[in-house]
Amino acid sequence: MAQKPSIPKGTRDFSPVEMARRNYIFDTIRDVFHMFGFKQIETPAMENLSTLMGKYGEEGDKLLFKILNSGNYLKGADKALLDEEEPSGRLTSQLCEKGLRYDLTVPFARYVVMHRAELQFPFKRFQIQPVWRADRPQKGRYREFYQCDADIVGSDSLMNEVELLQMIDEVFRRLRIRIAIKLNNRKVLAGIAELIGAPEKIVDITVAIDKIDKIGIDAVNAELLERGLSAEAVETLRPILSIDGTIEERLNRLDEILASSEIGRKGIEELRFVTEATQKLGLNAVLDLDVSLARGLNYYTGSIIEVKALDVQIGSITGGGRYDNLTGVFGMPGVSGVGISFGADRIYDVLNTLDLYPADASDATKVIFLNMGDEEAIASLKAIKSLRANGISAELYPDASKMKKQMAYANALAVPFVAIIGESEMAEGTVTLKDMTTGEQSTVAIDRLNEKIAK
Repeated sequence: MAQKPSIPKGTRDFSPVEMARRNYIFDTIRDVFHMFGFKQIETPAMENLSTLMGKYGEEGDKLLFKILNSGNYLKGADKALLDEEEPSGRLTSQLCEKGLRYDLTVPFARYVVMHRAELQFPFKRFQIQPVWRADRPQKGRYREFYQCDADIVGSDSLMNEVELLQMIDEVFRRLRIRIAIKLNNRKVLAGIAELIGAPEKIVDITVAIDKIDKIGIDAVNAELLERGLSAEAVETLRPILSIDGTIEERLNRLDEILASSEIGRKGIEELRFVTEATQKLGLNAVLDLDVSLARGLNYYTGSIIEVKALDVQIGSITGGGRYDNLTGVFGMPGVSGVGISFGADRIYDVLNTLDLYPADASDATKVIFLNMGDEEAIASLKAIKSLRANGISAELYPDASKMKKQMAYANALAVPFVAIIGESEMAEGTVTLKDMTTGEQSTVAIDRLNEKIAK
């Protein structure tokens, strides 16, 4: 018996209904990107491994999908390495020169360096493409998934952050998802690490405090002690993490606490500018300051942004921040950038949970014409051509099968209208139109069909 076909773990097929819903998300995001002046680029699915390796840390290197060289890939391989029980990185580099991209940011940095002569800076780009990670698949974590990134590079202005917050707000307003946008700044985190006398432990501190929502302050404190912080440092940190009040009150309090830290005060100043400008412009979203917010810390140098859905328990649905040296690894230092990434898969889950898709998100065909014979089919195709020219999706059932079978097909596809052009309709220049929702049937003059269906 032939083996049943399957797909690799951590990948998915998407049905027509799912694709219509995903396209609704992508189209909404793309429209907003265009409206804010971002230009679309695409980069190849595979990059040279030399571009990808060493950019995501040791863990990330392990999660890169590597592609065997074409032809006789063993030809140039060191035979001694082939006999090793644990294949080493050296062997991989001899067998594979290319890998699938792990994110859109590193390829973007490579793109900026390669094309710098033809780019206008600041350069506002967006990219909506799949990425691949050789991760252990689990709920909500896939080996192939889409990223929707927008970045502005070549400008230090905090106006860019303000614009990105407006853009996030507009995307979720259109998708009708209520959100909270959380803000922090890497410089504030550096100031806190300085204040508690452990600047070299900034990564340990932030990895721990990033979990405060999940595990609570006591468990965070225990983890900080485990990571080698002194009890005194942990006690100094406690009041900082429990600052409350309005954003302005919290920034003022932070200003007092971090008075002795130059970098900390700089971070507060940046946060103050971004929050005040954003509040003047107004947001639908809830804007919040969160000193425990760290995200992929080693990456960010200024603002840190994270978006949570208010009506569904799920991880962040958008995130991003400011990085000062995007292109430095490719020999073009000093290009500052700020960017965000919309989590399309999580947004999809939120829309499904709250059932927020518009009614027409999956209505592909608006009207299907039944096939009553060859001549009638040609007459139907003429009417269909006119409907399509007016932006109404229409199709003809291809076979002159029994009426019951054709109706069952229309029903199964949840097509809103069924049209019939038989002998008598041809003679009279009319169409019999059935509204599949109400069951109502009417005779419509062929030249009035467009407006009848459009209504």
